[in-house]
Amino acid sequence: MRIVASKEIEDAVYNLAKEACLNLIPSCKAALERAEKAESGEGAKFALSAILDNAEVAAKENMAVCQDTGYTVILAEIGQDVHIEGKLFSAAVNDGVRRAYEDFYFRKSICDPLTRVNTGDNTPAAVHTEIVAGDKISLTFLPKGFGSENMSRIYMLTPAKGVNGVIDAIVETVALAGSKPCPPVYVGVGIGGTFDTSAFLAKKALAREVGSKNPRKDVAEIERAALEKINALGIGPQGFGGKVTAIGVSCEIAPTHIAGLPVAVNIQCHCVRCAKAVI
Repeated sequence: MRIVASKEIEDAVYNLAKEACLNLIPSCKAALERAEKAESGEGAKFALSAILDNAEVAAKENMAVCQDTGYTVILAEIGQDVHIEGKLFSAAVNDGVRRAYEDFYFRKSICDPLTRVNTGDNTPAAVHTEIVAGDKISLTFLPKGFGSENMSRIYMLTPAKGVNGVIDAIVETVALAGSKPCPPVYVGVGIGGTFDTSAFLAKKALAREVGSKNPRKDVAEIERAALEKINALGIGPQGFGGKVTAIGVSCEIAPTHIAGLPVAVNIQCHCVRCAKAVI
């Protein structure tokens, strides 16, 4: 049994918040640079150039790379041989978020869904925990802006829809979103499970490197085919038209019921932010 103080978790979340909100992940920046080279249209090239310039200034000046510093999503893998001493895990996470959003002047965006009264400190975070083997805690900090989150969809397909139905659902989601989620987008997809677990899988998919492939060949083929069809839509960077509407599609998969084929499509804008740490 390994003892981890809750303060270590709080401090880790604090540091991850700073790293994630100030920087694009390297694979996102590289994908945007490739997109800028691939585009020929004046509007598309201007948009991508502005996006890349913004990312450079944000990193240099220690400013948020996007003003929507998002709903904090924490993906946590907690080793079964870990004992957390002190505060509850969720309390430690929220204290880290609270401190970071205050100290770094990140926008506080969390409110009551009905009264719309702001909580004032960007808490509570959306915390997803999985118990795994070992004595470590793995934390992924994903600040999720809602211009893209609002464009996400869940499909409860019939099994007869098959692979083509999955691809169609992914492409339809991006097509319906149009320019609203600030393309070029990164698309996370959850296939299988239940209504709720498919959405969790889609969120996990967004924590992968842009351009990475699912180890299952059939799933990787869905990623490839969906990306190709999305980029044929012609929406382009910021909706100006062009070849690159999405910089990547990542799919995660889980067993499901014999009567169902859930597909969750979680849209991320061009500003892919994610930071990870192991305690």
